[in-house]
Amino acid sequence: MGEKLENTAGCVFAILFFGFGLLQLGAGWAGIEHSFGWGWGVAAAVAAIGFRFTLPIAVGAFLCAKNIWGWHWVFAALFAAPGLLFMVPAFFSSLVGAVKR
Repeated sequence: MGEKLENTAGCVFAILFFGFGLLQLGAGWAGIEHSFGWGWGVAAAVAAIGFRFTLPIAVGAFLCAKNIWGWHWVFAALFAAPGLLFMVPAFFSSLVGAVKR
């Protein structure tokens, strides 16, 4: 019974994580689009989906939460933080991999 509960909890967590990622992608596009224009929003979304470069989406999510939704900057930063938390270790691991070659 415990194994089924763990598997179910893992699936629910994965679905919630995927949903948050889609929410952050949409908010990132909206923040970039509101601040810099439609073309830059599309370029940021293409860079995130096509090239796995998500820094503009994290910045756009912060801008959306702060400027469009009217959140305090601390809560907007917490909303954008998961994207940055995964990006920083990936950057350093690719940097170490490039130096070791």
